[in-house]
Amino acid sequence: MTDLSLYRPNAGVVLFDPHGLTWIGRRYRQAGPWRWQWPQGGMDAGEDPEQAALRELHEETGIRPELVEIIDATSGWLHYDFPPEVLAQRRKNDWAGQKQKWFAARYLGTDADFDLAAVPPQEFEAFRWERLERVPALIIPWKRPVYEAVAERFERFAG
Repeated sequence: MTDLSLYRPNAGVVLFDPHGLTWIGRRYRQAGPWRWQWPQGGMDAGEDPEQAALRELHEETGIRPELVEIIDATSGWLHYDFPPEVLAQRRKNDWAGQKQKWFAARYLGTDADFDLAAVPPQEFEAFRWERLERVPALIIPWKRPVYEAVAERFERFAG
């Protein structure tokens, strides 16, 4: 059994548009083929996972909580291990990887409401709406099993 205390707490949002497509962002100034992901980020001490997910959504996309409706969440934590090359860059802490709680949210706004530079430092440089089942193949391979589990959990919301 995995000791989840060794994993950094993290929360994320899968944002669904009225057609059942999901919002994905292209990471800011990142090279390589694996630049896309859903909004996600670390939780602050004492922060509730849903609050953290909504905060991260705002910080990374400019979208405020009143423009989303939470419709589901993963049960328990999903986790992934950092690969050796990432662990070597993360000497500031001892996390083995990340444990994540994911939320499905219905988006109530328009594309004009997104402001990717609203909260520095900028996380994404572009976004698009994508079919849920296509997103895991766009994700860096070591995060992919979590994305596959999230896509399976939220598939009933996909168009």
